[in-house]
Amino acid sequence: MRPTRILAALALAGLTAAGLASCASSADTRPLIVVSTNILGDVVEELVGDQAQVVTLMKPNADPHSFEISAQEAATLREADLVVSNGLGLEEGLQQHLDAAGADGVATFVAGDAIDVLDYSEGDAEGMPDSHFWTDPARMIDVVDALEPVLAGIDGIDPETLKSTVGDYRGELRTLDSEMSAAFESIPEDRRALVTNHHVFGYLAERFDFDIVGAVIPGGTTLAAPSTSDLADLVTAIEETGVPAIFAESSSPDRLVQALASEASVEVEVIELFTESLTGPDEGAPDYLTMMRVNTDRIATGLTR
Repeated sequence: MRPTRILAALALAGLTAAGLASCASSADTRPLIVVSTNILGDVVEELVGDQAQVVTLMKPNADPHSFEISAQEAATLREADLVVSNGLGLEEGLQQHLDAAGADGVATFVAGDAIDVLDYSEGDAEGMPDSHFWTDPARMIDVVDALEPVLAGIDGIDPETLKSTVGDYRGELRTLDSEMSAAFESIPEDRRALVTNHHVFGYLAERFDFDIVGAVIPGGTTLAAPSTSDLADLVTAIEETGVPAIFAESSSPDRLVQALASEASVEVEVIELFTESLTGPDEGAPDYLTMMRVNTDRIATGLTR
């Protein structure tokens, strides 16, 4: 490993999310993989095991649209053996650093390039690519399939060991997909409607046959803001469909969702989901598989009460 990479990794220790806590000492010669979001960071860690250092830039409970990194973290990006990012416009506060790393010749993998991309169908982002593919575990399998040969090509990673860990995790993702299908089948047809902070469930809706009633923030990013007419239209939609629950994302304040629920003339419960960020170890969604299972249970329960 280049000395600059070792120094950068050491400078990160203890300053960022859980993935950074495992940054190696100066004696660690394993390859370095830097990952933008903590959801993808968790997946990459599951795939490579102890064969590589995995540095995750996004802290637990952060907003992927707006989180920023330090100068030391930016330097680590440019020294990595591989940079893994979500793409599709998700990492709005990080994109310049991802671009700079690529311009410096760092190998990159963009998860959004590996999937069948959906476009937003309404709101401020209409016609733009939807970046929230991980709400569909089948698309996460597509990402894992595309990432495996990239990881196998990194010096210091044994392809056969990688094949085994990837196979195990792919099996867990298939199990998750089956569990979600079974859970959502219990929801009556007239209850299969979702309202959330912003448009984050497009892939889940397509995969598991839900209708997106609307979003408090009518766009693909939490950095957008709703207008008075947006909120009025959404209240009308909630009243017409009679949805029993609205889902607020853990990475975004739910004040608008609470206010929206109070405006509707039907009884609406506000339920928190973990949709754009993992949490700390004891906060409900420490890894991708747990996050998806918790969300599945809360959606199924909220829409069948």
